[in-house]
Amino acid sequence: MDASTTTSPIYNLPQDTLHHIFSHLPLKQIILCRSLSKHFYQTLTHPSFTFSLSSTHPLSLLALRRPSSSQPPSNHHHHHPTSLLLAFDPSLNQWLRFPLDFLPFHSPSPVASSQGLLYLWSHSTLIACNPLTQQFKPLPQLGSAWSRHGSVLVSPPNRVLVLSELAALYYSGENNSWVNFSSNLPAKPRSPILIDDTVLALCDVGSPWRSQWKLFSCTLSTLQTSQFWSRLEKHEWGDVFDILKRPRLVKGVGNRVLMIGGLRSSFSLNASCSTILILRLDLDTMEWAEAGRMPGEMFRRGFADSSKFKVFGGGNRVCFSVKRVGGRLALWEYVEEVGKGEWRWVEGVLGCGDGLCRGFAFEARLTAVP
Repeated sequence: MDASTTTSPIYNLPQDTLHHIFSHLPLKQIILCRSLSKHFYQTLTHPSFTFSLSSTHPLSLLALRRPSSSQPPSNHHHHHPTSLLLAFDPSLNQWLRFPLDFLPFHSPSPVASSQGLLYLWSHSTLIACNPLTQQFKPLPQLGSAWSRHGSVLVSPPNRVLVLSELAALYYSGENNSWVNFSSNLPAKPRSPILIDDTVLALCDVGSPWRSQWKLFSCTLSTLQTSQFWSRLEKHEWGDVFDILKRPRLVKGVGNRVLMIGGLRSSFSLNASCSTILILRLDLDTMEWAEAGRMPGEMFRRGFADSSKFKVFGGGNRVCFSVKRVGGRLALWEYVEEVGKGEWRWVEGVLGCGDGLCRGFAFEARLTAVP
């Protein structure tokens, strides 16, 4: 027992009483209380407590794909640094740590999430888990090449797509097996995303001397056909793909897609960028609109001299990482009430081995079951 448990009366309360007290706290406070002591950690991860919180609202976080090897352990749990999921809570402006050492796998690497479930690679095995309840389920084993080169896309209920340039693997919890399909894409998919039943990806169909980006889509229900990708384009879109340098896709709110890249100052081959632009595509109306652009001062301080930056997030939040500003992320948040986005720096980022952070949106839930 921790030394603090001998001095504070709260540690002498029955477990049912503690469960009742903590059940009135929001999820973010429960997560923070877990790190206060070993006693609180065991109490707040007990199955009977998590079951009683079935109505608790999820917590929207931004998770990093690879924790830092230099990250210190949490207060009362001495985990190996690589067995932690680091996530940022924008509402609290605070970094949270989720221990992953309950997983009996070597060096699990988080890569994606969907509705409270976290998906991690461990060699050639993909694992689904809920880090809040410590429940997990390994998916059928794959070859190691998939973990190195495949993009992992997930959606409820327990559907997983691992996509590469030449092939796609689809897993459904209904049959508990992988089905292999030829991808038939004209080029390597860039920043693929999954929205409900629709898969979207950018492909460069240009020449070795000049990129030409196009948007392709397919549906999970057509995976069994030989040619399931189609190009999404409309005459009204004009040069929407030409104004951005190195575009990326991020899943937006609902049936919306965010496309992000450097805004070209001209259409010349080596044109510089004036800022970073965020465009939003409504899949219902098939119309593009500008969602935001990075403020000039922020762009000049970190992104003006680098076209190689990382983008991740989801919904109304997008993070930007670049080597020049190691230890910080640029964060864009769209506020529906005011109809515009707000920009700010996120401090205290650790664990970007090459100076670039990668990540994904993580919606923490106590009710998610692998």
